[in-house]
Amino acid sequence: MVRLPNLTAAEYSLRDEALLALHDPLSLPEALKALRPHLLQLAQADAMALCLMEDGRSPGNEWHVPGHRLPILERYDEVIKHDFFREPIIKRPNWVVRDSQLMSRKEFEGSFIRQRSIELGPPMEHIMAVLLTIRPGVVAALALYRHLPRPFSAQNADALASITRHLTQAIRKCGVTQGLATYANILEELYRRPNGAILVVEPPHREVLRSPNAAVLLEQWFAPSDLHSSGIPIPLKEQLEALVRMTPDARLGKDTWVRMHGNCSRVVRFIELRAPEGPRKWALMMNELPNSIPLPEQMKCELTPTEVTVAMGMLSNWNDQRIAEELGISRNTVKSHVKSIFATLRVDGRLDLLYQAARLNMPV
Repeated sequence: MVRLPNLTAAEYSLRDEALLALHDPLSLPEALKALRPHLLQLAQADAMALCLMEDGRSPGNEWHVPGHRLPILERYDEVIKHDFFREPIIKRPNWVVRDSQLMSRKEFEGSFIRQRSIELGPPMEHIMAVLLTIRPGVVAALALYRHLPRPFSAQNADALASITRHLTQAIRKCGVTQGLATYANILEELYRRPNGAILVVEPPHREVLRSPNAAVLLEQWFAPSDLHSSGIPIPLKEQLEALVRMTPDARLGKDTWVRMHGNCSRVVRFIELRAPEGPRKWALMMNELPNSIPLPEQMKCELTPTEVTVAMGMLSNWNDQRIAEELGISRNTVKSHVKSIFATLRVDGRLDLLYQAARLNMPV
C-alpha cells in the first residue's frame, strides 16, 4: 500500500493528471515533457530538470530540461563544486530536500549558484530536489525551481514526494522498453531484436501478437491445462486483469510475474501500450534468468567483502538461513547485510538484484 500525504482535493486531482502523464512507456524526454505542466502546477514551481548520473558520488551528468532552457544547467560542470544539494540528496535518496532546510535565506542569496543563475537567467530563487534510485550505478536527481523569492513549503515537498516512486518506475521502464511504446513499434522491435520474447494482449484475453521466442517460452513454461481457451496462460491472464483494475498507486511493484523453476527465474513484465484510438493493449515481455550467476565487478567494488559473499549467496538462490549457515553468522546479521546491499546497489529486492546482475553480465 502506498502511503499518500495529506493533500487537498485539488492537489490530488493534479497528482492524478501527473500520474496519467507517466502512465505510458514513453522515451525519457517525452515522459518529462508530458509530466512537466502537471508537476509544476502540483508543486507550484516554475521550472524542472532531471539529471541522470552514472554514479551519484562522481561527475558524469546528463541533464534533461523539458520546457524553457535553464542556461546554468548547460554549464553545470562550472558550478558542480558549488552545488550544495548534491551531497544531502545523495546521502538520503528518495527524500525531498528544500533549500530552506539547508541554509538561511542570506546564505542562499550569496551562494555561487544563485548569483550565476541571475547572470545567465532566469534566476533560481528557490530549489527543491530529490534523488531517485534507478538501478545499480545509475541515479537521477529531479530538481524544481522557483524564479521568485517564495520558499517551497512542506506541503510542496509532500506533493513532489507523492509521485517519486511513479517517476522512478517510469524512468526504469523507459530504459527497458527503449521506444516500445505503441503496437506499431512492436513489429520494429521484433525486427531489431528477433530474440525478444513478447506477447501482446488486448484485455481481457484477446491475443494480438506472439513472437516466435515467446511461443517457445510459453510452451516450456505452461502445461495445456494452464491455458485459457484463448491460448493465453491463465496465471498471466489473471494478473493482467488485476492490473487493468488497479489504480496507478496499486500497480507499483505488481507489474511483474515471477516463478522459480530449477536454477532459473521465469519473469514476465507487464507494460501498457499507448493507443491513439481503440482499446489499450499490453505487452508481456518474457525472460528466463539463471538464479546462479556471477556478481558483476561493478557491484563488487561497491560492497564490503562480507556483503560480496552475501550477494553471491543471493545470486545462487540461497535463502537467509542458508547464507547464515555458510557464513557462520546469525539470520538477523544476514538480514542487515541484505538491507545494506539493496541500499548500496540501489535495487528493489532479490529479483531486481538478479535482473540487474544479469544485465551487467551481458556482453556489450
